[in-house]
Amino acid sequence: MPHLATYVGLADHSEKTLANSLRTVAAGHARHADVFHTCHTLAGWSDEHRRDLEPVVERYGEQDDLDEPERLRANGLSCVRDGEIGLLRDLQDLHVLATLVQTTWTVIAQGAMGLRDHQLLDIARRSNAHTSRQLTWLNTRMKQAAPQALIVTP
Repeated sequence: MPHLATYVGLADHSEKTLANSLRTVAAGHARHADVFHTCHTLAGWSDEHRRDLEPVVERYGEQDDLDEPERLRANGLSCVRDGEIGLLRDLQDLHVLATLVQTTWTVIAQGAMGLRDHQLLDIARRSNAHTSRQLTWLNTRMKQAAPQALIVTP
């Protein structure tokens, strides 16, 4: 199942990148207490998804040559931007990365159904549900940050 291994690898690497990126944004925008604490909580969920995936990696393997999530992180979240507009743009970058994670879990869930792998399907569904909540918070926080960032003069 080489193609499933590709997506297992993508999920693992994407979740790691998302967790690291969330922690980067938390540290860089720590003056916003909600961003600091929520980003750490959401990063913990991504860490949990990776731990849950470990038995699947043992069973199906993991393709290690994927660089898409790391490239996204390097281009968008290797450091944070300053100010309110910086926070808004950093949240938007996190949203793009979390969307990659969510679509990856969706694809894995479809593969798990085809294989009748109930363990993998449970992991994919649970992880996808958490990722949906991550995306919901990011969307809400962007809506909250937008007026301050776009209208108020510095």
